[in-house]
Amino acid sequence: MSIYDLIVIGGGPGGYVAAIRAAQLGMKVACVEGRGALGGTCLNVGCIPSKALLTSSAKYAELAHLSSHGIAVEGASIDVPSMMGRKDKIVGDLTKGIGFLFKKNGVELIEGWASIPADGQVQVGDDTYEAKNILIATGSEPTPLNGIEIDEQDVLSSTGALALDTVPDHLVVVGAGVIGLELGQVWARLGAKVIVVEYLDRVLPGIDGEIAKLAQRALSKRGLKFQLGRALKTIGKSETGLTLTLDRVGKDKEEMIEADKVLIAVGRRPVTRGLGLEDLGVALDPCGFIQVDNTFRTSIPGIYAIGDCVPGPMLAHKAEEDGVACVEMLAGEAGHVDYNTVPGVVYTDPEVASVGQTEEALKEAGIEYSVGKFAFMANSRARSTGETDGAVKVLADPNGKILGAHICGAHGGDLIAELVLAMTKGATVAEVASTCHAHPAMGEAVKEACLDAMGRAIHA
Repeated sequence: MSIYDLIVIGGGPGGYVAAIRAAQLGMKVACVEGRGALGGTCLNVGCIPSKALLTSSAKYAELAHLSSHGIAVEGASIDVPSMMGRKDKIVGDLTKGIGFLFKKNGVELIEGWASIPADGQVQVGDDTYEAKNILIATGSEPTPLNGIEIDEQDVLSSTGALALDTVPDHLVVVGAGVIGLELGQVWARLGAKVIVVEYLDRVLPGIDGEIAKLAQRALSKRGLKFQLGRALKTIGKSETGLTLTLDRVGKDKEEMIEADKVLIAVGRRPVTRGLGLEDLGVALDPCGFIQVDNTFRTSIPGIYAIGDCVPGPMLAHKAEEDGVACVEMLAGEAGHVDYNTVPGVVYTDPEVASVGQTEEALKEAGIEYSVGKFAFMANSRARSTGETDGAVKVLADPNGKILGAHICGAHGGDLIAELVLAMTKGATVAEVASTCHAHPAMGEAVKEACLDAMGRAIHA
């Protein structure tokens, strides 16, 4: 059996992209995946199915607001199995597409779960493969809560919440992060009463505080209820449903909530078990993340790691950038990822998008900055479409260099791209503001926020 230049363990976004890029660079590459479908969590039970359901539920929710446009709709109904079927077809088509890309680029797919019994070896079932380099791209999984059993029937992880066959009457979401808010809004739009329970006193930890407040306000208008500063203690089951016992954080007070379904969405953790890393001596941090240097090399020569199983943002596009940079460096090229310009997006309505530093982080670091803001209420395109919630917020240093940008609003995930590019290229708020933006367009809010950071806002 010939020796592979690279074996990638994991066929998620980081893994399959790394495998394809390595093959393009002339390496003999194999990718090991035991899920039975390529694409990892993102494609199978994460980013893609959740966006499919967000889109379907948004179309249904929009029917309730068409009367303001002079459009009357009667008799609309929900067919959840059909909605799930559409979601599953999208996932299936995309996973097959990755298989096609593997064949096109000469990447060998090895089906099964992998372990690393020794340096330069990958074992899959009874077969052992030799490799000059091994890249671990095993991703992440939902973080459980101590004492709470997730059965995917009544108490759900994100996986179960993406596969419900009926709309629950009352859904409690534990965790006000990205996953909790996205899936909470899916089922709220379809008719469920949704309460979001969060240990902290705010939603979207890590997002700029002002933008997070705008998001919470907008989501509350769209039907989500929030109970912040509460810790889940127990979930009791009876014939009539579920009973949650909550602790009021710092107040020595208990509360009870009834529910049909509970979604546990308190974060994700790296998947590293079963690989044999401890026996090899691969260094892990206390949270189970694989420790790597700036070339993605672990403590063992010839073994590399990327994506969700190493420290940093747990984002599919970040994992892809990791993968490309890692294999390009293996090939002797100059790979690099600037983590300060990796954007994050929450695909709720309105969307929340962010890149770079938050205002809280700049204050804590004692960095001098100016703030530019522009509300979508003053944007003519937003007024014409009725998507006026939220704002664009830009943070800049005294020379106009953009330190961070944050958006709560319709199409925020698309609008942030201009500011990501500006930060990547070192453009200032003045340079963004001096760029002619189409009218009427949501992107004009980006221009106006940059003008505001200079004290020159026209329409604010």
